[in-house]
Amino acid sequence: MYLRVTERRNRDGSTVAYYALAENDWNAEARRSEARVIHSFGRADQLDRAALQRLVASINRVIDADAADTLPTRGKTAVAEIDIDAVFELGVVLAARGLWEDLGIGEAIRTRMSRAGLTAPHEAALFAMAAQRLDDPASKLACATRWLPDIAWLPEAAGIAVDQLYRALDFLAVWSDEIERDVFLRAADLLRLDVDLIFYDTTTAYFEIDEADEFAEQFAGKLYAPLRQRGHNKEGRDNQPQVIIALAVTRDGMPVRSWVLPGNTADVATVARIKQDLHAWRLGRCLFVGDAGMYSASNLVELSRGLGRYVLAVPMRRVQEVEAEVLTRPGRYRPVAGNLQVKEVWVGDGERRKRYVLCLNPLEAERQRQHRRQVLVEIEAELAALDRSRLNWRRWTSARTTIRRPRAR
Repeated sequence: MYLRVTERRNRDGSTVAYYALAENDWNAEARRSEARVIHSFGRADQLDRAALQRLVASINRVIDADAADTLPTRGKTAVAEIDIDAVFELGVVLAARGLWEDLGIGEAIRTRMSRAGLTAPHEAALFAMAAQRLDDPASKLACATRWLPDIAWLPEAAGIAVDQLYRALDFLAVWSDEIERDVFLRAADLLRLDVDLIFYDTTTAYFEIDEADEFAEQFAGKLYAPLRQRGHNKEGRDNQPQVIIALAVTRDGMPVRSWVLPGNTADVATVARIKQDLHAWRLGRCLFVGDAGMYSASNLVELSRGLGRYVLAVPMRRVQEVEAEVLTRPGRYRPVAGNLQVKEVWVGDGERRKRYVLCLNPLEAERQRQHRRQVLVEIEAELAALDRSRLNWRRWTSARTTIRRPRAR
């Protein structure tokens, strides 16, 4: 069976082709093979190609797969069957690699390794842990035993054991200050970060352990001091050993630098170190913004050094100057937004004067006013109930004292 093509010449000399599905049958009487048309597809220029494609598809469905591979294909080479040994994820690794190089992380690590004369695969180990955090966050052991061998396609990190991951983290801790500085400066240039305003705050992270790290002699001469200490926990878990995590970000929320401090460190005690570290990154001219936990006399002196500028939230009821001179100063509030009005008050003279900005939220003020009104109504109701109880008590005691028993005769 085959596709038969016949041609017919018209009177004007043009030629028209016809397609038909035909087969050869043996004619016993004539003793010859004759073509027999099974189906005519019509003229070639008016051919219903969709019908022809459906016929081909129906034929291919019933052809054996092995036989189909042996069929000659015009202009194509037959492809041998492929056995799949393993499947690895590549998309997350490729995206992480692009960020790794664009942000300068890999370059910063390679520079420090070259300076220290190290040949261990620290960069590959650090990149593997970073990519795993993006793809499937788990422990270092899971990264070395499950994620690298079975999931991710990362040839440069093949065969890395869990102890090599921890050694890479030790290397990162030693050179973290310089690596973080290079990465930040690269990101600031790449993303055009505005670093004239730095927001700073701290939080706590507690550990489910019984005892805090001891200041014992085993830490003498070591790189790290014990960090997990008991202190004031912002989540109300003061009995748990914890660490202090500090973070400085830009006005757009982009991280600048982070710190991990002992858990018994007070917020007010971190400002001097934070400013010194930021100044070492050539960020000495930025405006420092902190919350009320950073307010102290020593911090104000530290922040003002070197022409430093700062904005700190002031605990109003704990600063006598605010109650005596700022809150009593007359003046109008200037609207800034729908829920924010501000009023500036200057206290002092000369270079030592201070600028206070009083913030008023009209919506919050109205909510508190309604709350106070409700509280007063409840208090008045309680007082009225007490007055009625007292009056009833007086009446009862008065009636009790006037009762006389009749004398016996």
